[in-house]
Amino acid sequence: MSSELVRFGVAMDNDLLDRFDALIARRGYATRSEALRDLVRGALVEAHLEADGPAVATLTLVYDHHVRELSERLTAMQHDLGERVVSTLHVHLDHDNCMEVIVMRGPAQLLQRAADGILATKGVQHGARAHRPPRGRRAPRARPRVSAGPARRASRYSPCRRVAAGGAKASA
Repeated sequence: MSSELVRFGVAMDNDLLDRFDALIARRGYATRSEALRDLVRGALVEAHLEADGPAVATLTLVYDHHVRELSERLTAMQHDLGERVVSTLHVHLDHDNCMEVIVMRGPAQLLQRAADGILATKGVQHGARAHRPPRGRRAPRARPRVSAGPARRASRYSPCRRVAAGGAKASA
């Protein structure tokens, strides 16, 4: 992405900031800024999907293939979606269990309903889904960016330190 970075301030209470710092440390973020950018991107994707925009999705499920007619029901559900199902990967995990990864494309709400129906099928033991707008399409911005002037060098700001009262740096 070649857009200009814009600095802005965020105020939050110490407890919330401490918990946020612990979260970003566990997830391996180098800076608070990158963690915030990911949170914003995620919120924009969710808004796009809630508005039933075009989406791509993966649905991963684990099921017991010994459950009567389950494989046939899952196949029929995928065929009912027609060209919305782009690809399917089937993996034999062990003697009893299989995993399928289904790649779909279409209106977000349709994909959501399809995923919910497949995951609710008797015999499906576990499932997870991931949705996003298709590549090249962005969720609309809540408001246009306003430049706050030239950005300062990022190295001046430590992601895990804050300035305490009196100007001394305090560890988070």
